Amino acid sequence: MIGHIKPLLNLIGELKRLPGIGPRSAERIAYSILDMDEEAVASIGKALIDAKSNIKRCPICFSITDDIPCRICQDSTRNKSIICVVETAKDVIALEKAGNFKGYYHVLEGSLSPGRNIGPDNLRIKELLERLDKGSFEEVILALNSNVEGEATAMYLGRLLKPFSIKATRIAHGLPIGGELEFADEMTLMYAFEDRKEL
Repeated sequence: MIGHIKPLLNLIGELKRLPGIGPRSAERIAYSILDMDEEAVASIGKALIDAKSNIKRCPICFSITDDIPCRICQDSTRNKSIICVVETAKDVIALEKAGNFKGYYHVLEGSLSPGRNIGPDNLRIKELLERLDKGSFEEVILALNSNVEGEATAMYLGRLLKPFSIKATRIAHGLPIGGELEFADEMTLMYAFEDRKEL
């Protein structure tokens, strides 16, 4: 029966385009939307269009924002000597929620991935180097994902940062709070030992 209801098939097809939404999830969401009143559906549609129309990239740090520049780049109370390099705007939000970093950010908009044809020219590396050249930063913190792409990006950036007289650091990797040794992979355990701190 579902195969004959073209608007429903179209809705499910569009929902499946979203990351993390498989066929079953798309179907469940589609049926939930059908159960809503038109006003609620219109409100979701308006929120989608509003977000797409009004959220831009900050021209300084390349995070997402509805202000130009973003509120973080405008904040003169932040530590001007530290810049934290992340892969995505979602990483900025995660670090801001944690609440312990008070410097500025630079979003690369991805990581190096030869398999997906993402090289240095596809990332915001040139802009990072320009910011470091013009700014008065004393430390660059690389807060990149601890996967193959993140490690490759960190190593590449490490080489590029050598000519600058700026301290370059990488966030520590290791066991999460509440994690158990027996379930940790070898790379996680390796980093946990390498990044150990004195008591």
